[in-house]
Amino acid sequence: MSLERLSEPGARPYLVAEAGVNHEGELERAVELVRRAAGTGVSAVKFQTYKASRLAVRQSPAYWDTSEEATKTQFELFSKYDRFGESEYRRLAEECASAGLDFLTSPFDVEAVDWLEGLVPMWKVASGDITNVRLLRRLGATAKPVLLSTGASTMDEIAQGVAWLREAGTPEIALLHCTLSYPTEDADANVGAIAELAREFPDCIPGYSDHTRPSSSFAAIAAACALGARVVEKHYTLDKSLPGNDHYHAFDPDDFVRLSAELGQLLGLLGSGVKVGLPAEEAARTGARRSLVARTRIPAGTRLTPELLDVKRPGTGIPPSFLDELDGWTAARDIEEDTTLEWEMLIRG
Repeated sequence: MSLERLSEPGARPYLVAEAGVNHEGELERAVELVRRAAGTGVSAVKFQTYKASRLAVRQSPAYWDTSEEATKTQFELFSKYDRFGESEYRRLAEECASAGLDFLTSPFDVEAVDWLEGLVPMWKVASGDITNVRLLRRLGATAKPVLLSTGASTMDEIAQGVAWLREAGTPEIALLHCTLSYPTEDADANVGAIAELAREFPDCIPGYSDHTRPSSSFAAIAAACALGARVVEKHYTLDKSLPGNDHYHAFDPDDFVRLSAELGQLLGLLGSGVKVGLPAEEAARTGARRSLVARTRIPAGTRLTPELLDVKRPGTGIPPSFLDELDGWTAARDIEEDTTLEWEMLIRG
């Protein structure tokens, strides 16, 4: 799969429904997440592939809002939802294919890459792994595109991560701006950073991974796309009222339907991005612009001066931009007061 098409004018953003582990270790719930994503406008459903014992030490502290997700250590939280293995992910990849969606996942260790490689069209790298040289080099060796989240990263760290991927063989990279804070407060979303990423990494595709609450997400994602984001990721759940995990800052299927519709409208509003006169403006261009008009009756042979002329709508006659150049011309015939001047009414000199 190539990400190049995302840069084509008018292309819709690649919309990723980040299911993560919102299936909570239940395969049928994961299958339902895929099936209900079909027809919502999303391009892919993404999961997370890890084993707690390979991801975090037992006393790794929580870095999320514990009033929303009360688990105190990362190891404890990850242990709740790491029951899936190769067979479960193969089933989910098949479900995605049946639903007409891409199957994506974020692998959190190099061993998982070995058996996931044949299931995904591209890789997603979580923000926390942008300095994980071992994982990035292994992913690069697969020669698949990479969606690289950049939460909590410096520009130097991003540049290093991009270099490791490219040196290892990654053909295309999308850099996803995000804020590594769950949930992200509006004041911390910093969506404008997408423009800087696009400037500093012109060979990468701009993107955005949103962690704001659903009440802010529509505005945040619209702003991101207006700034050039071509890949958009948003957490996904079947029930936003479920406690903990990533449910409380996720979209449900209805939200994705609305988002897809609004992004379609946004693309229409953004248009080509080239400032030109449009067919829809032709009538107004003539009607709202002005022409030079006789302020008073001008007898034939009269030498024109600015005092004899006014500037009025419509713009069907000599444009007012010629006011200075007409100084010294003469009337070829009698011109009545309030007449719009035409070139055939005048004689040079």
